[in-house]
Amino acid sequence: VQLVESGGGLVQAGGSLRLSCAASGFNADNYDIGWFRQAPGKEREGVSCLSTRYGVELYAESVKGRFTISSDSTSDNTKKTVYLQMNDLKPEDTAVYYCAVGAVWALRGSDLSASVDHWGKGTLVTVAS
Repeated sequence: VQLVESGGGLVQAGGSLRLSCAASGFNADNYDIGWFRQAPGKEREGVSCLSTRYGVELYAESVKGRFTISSDSTSDNTKKTVYLQMNDLKPEDTAVYYCAVGAVWALRGSDLSASVDHWGKGTLVTVAS
């Protein structure tokens, strides 16, 4: 499985960025794909998940209404590009964002968690106040 993120950068508070994850080598019939992030000095946290198996999108409460996950349309079930559109960015969104593939994702209260089988290397998002 290969996961390659892009699209990170520096943006002013209130601005937007779109992250991309080029994913290949996994079977979307058995795995879902999404995003985690890790801010300096904090634990890695789930951000969003796109499940084509179940036809749902999951979001952590902290990003709901501001972030949107989507993917390109392709007939190849082992290759896709997943996007994370991030609007109304806040300084607390500053983090390294990781693309992740896992078989189990779950929303527990306001938090999104997953049993991640594969990680990308991450892309840095910095939101200036």
